[in-house]
Amino acid sequence: MTDAYIYDAVRSPRGRGRKDGSLHEVTSLRLSAEMLNAIKGRNELEGHAVEDVIWGNATQVGEQGGCLARSAVLASDLDQRIPGLSINRFCASGLEAVNLAANQIRAGAGAGYIAGGVEMMSRVPMGSDGAAIAVDPSIAMDSYFVPQGISADIIATEYGFSREDADALAVESQKRAAAAWEDGRFHRSVVPVRDRNGLPILERDEYLRPDTDMQTLGSLKPAFQDMGETMPGFDKIALMKYPHLERINHVHHAGNSSGIVDGAAAILLGSKEFGERHGLNPRARIRASAKIGTDPTIMLTGPVPVTEKILADSGMKISDIDLFEVNEAFAAVVLRFMQAFEVDPARVNVNGGAIAMGHPLGATGAIILGTLLDEMERSDRETGLATLCVASGMGAATIIERV
Repeated sequence: MTDAYIYDAVRSPRGRGRKDGSLHEVTSLRLSAEMLNAIKGRNELEGHAVEDVIWGNATQVGEQGGCLARSAVLASDLDQRIPGLSINRFCASGLEAVNLAANQIRAGAGAGYIAGGVEMMSRVPMGSDGAAIAVDPSIAMDSYFVPQGISADIIATEYGFSREDADALAVESQKRAAAAWEDGRFHRSVVPVRDRNGLPILERDEYLRPDTDMQTLGSLKPAFQDMGETMPGFDKIALMKYPHLERINHVHHAGNSSGIVDGAAAILLGSKEFGERHGLNPRARIRASAKIGTDPTIMLTGPVPVTEKILADSGMKISDIDLFEVNEAFAAVVLRFMQAFEVDPARVNVNGGAIAMGHPLGATGAIILGTLLDEMERSDRETGLATLCVASGMGAATIIERV
């Protein structure tokens, strides 16, 4: 089987996912095309250089609907003979795009791919596609569906994480992200977004709140308590699934949950021969990838079983992994991961995460994989694992090793 390598990784800065956010004027199509152009230009790709563009986004409706991947190819400087495939695994769409591309290469179905994703949450609001899992009672009732925030609070209750635990992780994420930007750790991968005249629209993540402290977070009201305790009473639904819990402890709020933002990311993957043909040096090898389904009510515990699966599939132990990127969808997701594997927090999300910088759903998986690779190179580490929880109860993971 052919090895699949990462040759380059880029991302946009993340803009606040509101109408006054810096990227609100930019469409999903345009930002996607910008990422494709960055990969093409940085690596001097000409002609039908890659087999396909695999592009993820979670809310595939309106301007993010259709086959956005193909539209992005046509809107970019890539050769029109390159097709495009849009995929949706909710929050893991960007990582799943990379995994699909890597597995195609490993199977011999093309030597090179561009994979990644986009989500413009200021323009295409989360949930605006009317997903069946949330709105169709024939599945929502049978699966004991609750909103993700309630799921995060179930995790905190089930595994014993306090409000202080969640807030402390959030404060640390903000500190690490601010320090990473100050130290220039994102400069290699972040591509500034410019207007038609070449003037910068956004050059760095704008969601950061580096002055966040425990006192600031302590003043925030739990974001999901009202929807849990009042009509329609999602806590009651959760307790039907988890009757051993006396009540749901609501610990999450805007400060210890991922930020709603706009953003995109792209990764260039290829075989060894692809790199030689284009004069490129591989940065990392895709060691393994995995996905798994989990309980749809608690929903966000996927990083634990999918990590167990990917380690078993690849014959590795948790101690074989030097660095981890665990998407900070909610603080309890990362706390549970570290608890389950007894991982040193100093090796998890070294440069902060989605609590500090935001979570552009379809792009985040590709973003954290690129961030992981950059940090492995900076700190001279050999292996890394990226993983995300996924809506409706799934998990995805990828292990990379430096070349």
